[in-house]
Amino acid sequence: MLPKLISIGSFYLPTYGVLVALGFLLGLGLAVRLGKRSGLPAEPMANMAVYVALAGLAGAKILMIMFDWSTEFRDHPMEIFSLSTLQAAGVYQGGLILALLTAYLYMKKQGLPMLQTADAFAPGVALGHAIGRLGCLAAGCCYGIECKLPWAITFHDPEANNLSRTPLEVPLHPTQLYEFGTELILCFYLYWAFGKQHAPGKIIGQFLLFSSIARFIIEFFRVHDQALPFGMPLSLTQWIAIGLALAGLALLLKPTPKQIPATA
Repeated sequence: MLPKLISIGSFYLPTYGVLVALGFLLGLGLAVRLGKRSGLPAEPMANMAVYVALAGLAGAKILMIMFDWSTEFRDHPMEIFSLSTLQAAGVYQGGLILALLTAYLYMKKQGLPMLQTADAFAPGVALGHAIGRLGCLAAGCCYGIECKLPWAITFHDPEANNLSRTPLEVPLHPTQLYEFGTELILCFYLYWAFGKQHAPGKIIGQFLLFSSIARFIIEFFRVHDQALPFGMPLSLTQWIAIGLALAGLALLLKPTPKQIPATA
């Protein structure tokens, strides 16, 4: 596709990085807007978004390194600090887990209402994730298995192969677009649900549940370089998705009699 947005000599601006940054800014704007509608202070919300974004990037890289340790980093540990590792997309679930932990610690320290704040962030997280998946498509990473369906996509750019080992001239499932579509729909739905009367925790609960179910299904159409754990036909990402889905379900089933009025 277009791994390099701008290239001057050895310097280039990765399309993935630009789209991730755009997704962060749009998601942040949406979260702050919804936070204001719930009476949450804008500055702590914005600060939390920055900390959570940094934690998300770090968590995604950490889980990627764990996944690829035996094949990429065990014999060459300094590759962890290489430019290619820095530019790699990482593993989304690792970023989400560390981001949730960071958000929890920040909200506890700042005295922000946890579930209400998480609800305000949920649609923005879905939006940022959707735009980030377009970055994955441009970079050629997170690619799917071979596909003979009419909507299969074929990568031609050698840079995609150099950066992400993307198969070239082979029709593949557009898993990046599958996730882009589901996350964008989820963003619109959560935004609509936020404006309705809801108990604290119900919006973030729906995000964790529906996003994880979508990721669990999409994983069956993605290429996995790592061995499947526990001797079962599920990837580690799918096991993480199961855990996050159960957490979301627990929030949805939790008795919460106090309702938040619909916001205009």
